[in-house]
Amino acid sequence: MQTTIGHLARPFGRLYYEVTGQGPPIVFAHGLGGNHLSWWQQVAHFSGAHTCVTFAHRGFAPSDPVENGPDPEDYAGDLAALIDHLGLDRSVLVAQSMGGWSCLRYALDNPGKVSGLMMACTTGMLDFRKGMRDISADLAIWQARADEAAPRWGEAGIHPACGEGFAARSPALHELYKAIDRLNAGLDKVALRRRLALSRHRSPSEIASLGCRVLFLSGADDLVVPACGLDAVAAEAPDARFVLVPDAGHSVYFENPVRFNAELDAFIAGLKV
Repeated sequence: MQTTIGHLARPFGRLYYEVTGQGPPIVFAHGLGGNHLSWWQQVAHFSGAHTCVTFAHRGFAPSDPVENGPDPEDYAGDLAALIDHLGLDRSVLVAQSMGGWSCLRYALDNPGKVSGLMMACTTGMLDFRKGMRDISADLAIWQARADEAAPRWGEAGIHPACGEGFAARSPALHELYKAIDRLNAGLDKVALRRRLALSRHRSPSEIASLGCRVLFLSGADDLVVPACGLDAVAAEAPDARFVLVPDAGHSVYFENPVRFNAELDAFIAGLKV
């Protein structure tokens, strides 16, 4: 399967992207620990029947760096420019963690241009604490788990986006994930993570205005973004659904691609009904 490599000129510099396959488009937006390479297991699966577009967010190699680091508020504009540049029509958007800021904002700003939206381990800039459902008790339990695990994982060299289950079951994949993450070693991810957190302030009720179906998917052992938060946001819209994957952490797409790809396949098939 042939892959086309491109660089899109943007105000900050060049945005790197790859296009593989042909058919109805799927655009994949990576998380803080990745880049376009993160989606290798999805591109291999979907490119036989879909045009698969992967890219590196601004500031993430091999896209150009951004002075003082990227602002998540700029992500959706880059995504819009890329979709326009490629002439894509009604894409399915697949967002992982940080990619939720790109895809959800694009979908909100461009009603009618998105066929479906998959939010994997993310609610983007929607604050799950502001929803109709009170999840404070579940959040407290989740936070205690996260606080307990963080120092242990740090000492053991376990990437927080993977978790100890993933590291134990698939040590080679765990090392590959960390190797991809190291490609962006020069990026101040602490500052970027702070910017992402500060911009998570919008009401979950906005999910009801998208005008397209939404699939929220989370790993039961995700200690980066709480699964109960995704479930709560999904409850805000009749066209949104929540799926919980057992024995998986923050990177279901990387850790359990068979399950992730099957859920995305079923979601896309349902868009045609």
